[in-house]
Amino acid sequence: MNNETTTLISLKEAMKRVDHKLQALEAQFKELDSTKDNLTQKFEQHSKTLASQAAQDEIWIAVLALKFTSMELNILYSYVVEVLICLHTRVLEKLPDLVRGLPTLASVLRQKVKNKRIRVVWESVLEEFGLQEGDIIALRTFFIAHGNKAEHYSAKVRQMYIRDVTFMITNMIKNQALQDGLLRAVQVIEKAKAVRASKEQKSSLKELILSVKN
Repeated sequence: MNNETTTLISLKEAMKRVDHKLQALEAQFKELDSTKDNLTQKFEQHSKTLASQAAQDEIWIAVLALKFTSMELNILYSYVVEVLICLHTRVLEKLPDLVRGLPTLASVLRQKVKNKRIRVVWESVLEEFGLQEGDIIALRTFFIAHGNKAEHYSAKVRQMYIRDVTFMITNMIKNQALQDGLLRAVQVIEKAKAVRASKEQKSSLKELILSVKN
């Protein structure tokens, strides 16, 4: 074996060693890149969690700082509790086989995290009512903070006490998330009331026409 052949073999072996090292480095870079992506994802999730917690803390502060009279507080509480009941009722209508397992709205909110079927229905109900998750957080916070001392007023009583609850909310509540949640609650209940009134009017008109014909 001459020197040229020996040199060529040595060069090939050196090339193989370099190639192996490059492959090893590539694998390490892929692992580092994957680790970086995982860390970035965890950091983003943690940042979202912190932001969400901060937003909830602000809502709690805003709810506890409300300066409403007992009458005004009762009116807002009435809208809040009626919306929460409507949401729970609508979920049960869409999941009749789970009625026993979902006795409260709180149970729906707990179980939707791990049950996709409940989560999909919950999201569809929110969309149907024109509400968002942030609204529910605000409304539940209000309910928890004031539910033990507030009193429910019927629609007629509410109208008797105050004509423009929307103005009251926008004028006295500065926290945007709480304001939006309460305004949407009012919209949901007032819209439902208008729909019921329209149906009752049509029903009364139909009965009147039948009575005239007879």
